[in-house]
Amino acid sequence: MYNRIKRNAGIAVLFSLLFSFGAGAQSATSMRINEVLVINEDNFVDDYGKRSGWIELFNNSAGTVNISGCFLTNDKNDPAKYPIPKGDVLTKIPPGQHILFWADGQPSRGTFHLNFTLDPTKENYIALYDVDRKTLIDEITIPPTQKTDVSYGRVIDGEAEWAQFTKVTPSTNNLTLDSNEKIDNLKLNDSIGVGMTITAMAVVFTGLILLYLVFKQVGKSAVAASLRRARKASGGTDAGVETGEISGEVLVAIGMALYELDQDVHDYENTVLTIQKVKRTYSPWSSKIYGLRELPRK
Repeated sequence: MYNRIKRNAGIAVLFSLLFSFGAGAQSATSMRINEVLVINEDNFVDDYGKRSGWIELFNNSAGTVNISGCFLTNDKNDPAKYPIPKGDVLTKIPPGQHILFWADGQPSRGTFHLNFTLDPTKENYIALYDVDRKTLIDEITIPPTQKTDVSYGRVIDGEAEWAQFTKVTPSTNNLTLDSNEKIDNLKLNDSIGVGMTITAMAVVFTGLILLYLVFKQVGKSAVAASLRRARKASGGTDAGVETGEISGEVLVAIGMALYELDQDVHDYENTVLTIQKVKRTYSPWSSKIYGLRELPRK
């Protein structure tokens, strides 16, 4: 019983491993020759700052593809003309991504520099072979008399239709959107921007009105809360507090207090000793009082 359980568990583990490897592995047969530039005079430069023809490959699958060990060639009789080196992490192409090979005839410059060039005076045959050197993955014949800095590629990445591109797209999608539908409609329907201005002002003023209403309601709520706290603290239900109004007597008392403060009028209470400074209109040194020898008789 124990041996049977152990055997079944081992089979399950082996099956899961095989399934995971099979699901993660992607065949290079999904790669496509996507775009080719034969004459490069004022276009993309390589990692050495040089301009030369280039070949773009596209991963047309939903998984990562490793093209190391595959072959690129421009000769039907030599399928393995340029072996793509192994061990370079950049040869793993993510799904829907591109990779560029330079047809400069200088493979010593790196993995992505081919050992052949493209001839602008005749047809250029380009093919991609699998690691077995026999399985043809993709091929294309570039028509002769290609124009300078004009590439030849698939209209849509990975699709069958080919065309010439006056706007080359190395290492990116061949079909690019240069316009925005919403912006184009706005330019068509509101060329001078009056509608946009009115809309913007309406949004701003609507926001200000909403803020005013919100703050007004918050203020009323705060006043009501203060009145409730005052009524609760007084322990009664004062009509003035209820209605938020101040009685006439209180207003008169406040007015009198403010008037006295403004006119500097104060009451002198009996229990308060007030010392006022005596103001003299003459100088004490010229007073005759200080020159008397005796007090005058009354």
